[in-house]
Amino acid sequence: MKSFMDDDFLLESETARKLYHNTAVREPIFDYHCHLNPAQIAENKRFAVITEMWLGGDHYKWRAMRAMGFDESLITGGADDYDKFCAWAQTVEELIGSPLYHWTHLELRRYFGITEPLTHTSAPDIWKKTNALLGDIPVKDIFKKFNVYAVGTTDDPIDSLEHHAAIAAGQAAIGKIDTKVLPSFRPDRALAIDKPGFGEYIQKLSTASGIPVDSVAALIAALENRLDFFVRHGCRASDHGLDAPPFALLPDGTIEAAFRAALAGEPAARAEAEAFKTKVLSALAGFYARHGMAMQLHFGAIRNVSAGSFTKLGADTGFDAAADFFCGEKLAALLSHFEAGGLPKTILYSLNPAAYYPLATVMGGFQDSAAGAGKRGVKGRMQLGSAWWFCDHKNGMEAQMSTLADTGLLSAFIGMLTDSRSFLSYPRHEYFRRILCNMIGRWVENGEYPADMAALHSMVRNICFQNAKWYFA
Repeated sequence: MKSFMDDDFLLESETARKLYHNTAVREPIFDYHCHLNPAQIAENKRFAVITEMWLGGDHYKWRAMRAMGFDESLITGGADDYDKFCAWAQTVEELIGSPLYHWTHLELRRYFGITEPLTHTSAPDIWKKTNALLGDIPVKDIFKKFNVYAVGTTDDPIDSLEHHAAIAAGQAAIGKIDTKVLPSFRPDRALAIDKPGFGEYIQKLSTASGIPVDSVAALIAALENRLDFFVRHGCRASDHGLDAPPFALLPDGTIEAAFRAALAGEPAARAEAEAFKTKVLSALAGFYARHGMAMQLHFGAIRNVSAGSFTKLGADTGFDAAADFFCGEKLAALLSHFEAGGLPKTILYSLNPAAYYPLATVMGGFQDSAAGAGKRGVKGRMQLGSAWWFCDHKNGMEAQMSTLADTGLLSAFIGMLTDSRSFLSYPRHEYFRRILCNMIGRWVENGEYPADMAALHSMVRNICFQNAKWYFA
């Protein structure tokens, strides 16, 4: 029997152990998609208690605590921080087989040097130990400790990016840091013509861009204006959260009428909304291609499945789900449509692993370099995004990487991200790297790939870090 989460945790072969301990563990982290708060980075945030750092904003944990039957006051409500922590400790004890169990204990080990399991009996002692150390772990030290090369935050086109500018100039409270803090362009609200509040948001976009947005052409011009601003602040990627790939072609007059109606408070019907999104996304894709940026497309989330909970707690509180959607045909049409104006480097994510094969095989039809005759293009220009959200566990990561290996080029994969709001999440990269090395090690030990350690170490190094560095330029 192996010891609980020892140095060889998740590493089942000698090849896997060599790849992880000699290479993967040493690579920097490029967390190219996360939801960290730039203001907290700029102020070099120090957390008062472990509850704030661990449970604040973490809907993964909230869902597990609700499944345990805890009252909402102990989850997102106003209960005492210690009581919340103890409720989480009781939940952890029950999480056998869950990535939350592994992440929790990796974080306790890597941040606080605590190796004992978190239980209801160990909770009081772990509460004291973690809180005693928290003041010595500001954001700057976290980035340094985990060798974080860069983070890609998630930012609305109307954001001022003042914190990014201050961090880059070394003028924020955090001072000079080696970690790059890069904004990502997320224009979801500018495409939400079928959602309430669209008109109010467009007014804010008009103010931020200085362009009166009274037509679809003006909207596209305003988004281009803000994208140029983001690029000047180091932006290397966009990010789009879409229910499913949209694709519809309607006359410009029909789209324009739907846009004007939405500005007046009448959300667009489905066909007009898809045509509007197709038109605006196509323009944005061309802008991204021109700037050499990567476009991230996230599909397959059903938001706020409980109307009652949404009314009480709002969005992003742990009431979302994976959609059973069809994506292949419309995705192929959308990407093909992008080609006329410019198809950028593209990363496709699915919250439903059943879509991995459609995504992976469709993207394989768009892997041409787009670099011109005689020139070398981007290796892995089209990416099957890492196991995301409900899929970022051991089985999900293996399914995503196996699909990529089966249908494409695993060696060109740009690796893991945290998709997290928590500064404690960096051990998720360790978790991913251990799983990656174990998969490769298993293939080698089974005689499915030569035991060429130099080539294998290079491949692991690239997937863990170098591919992302090259990809995002």
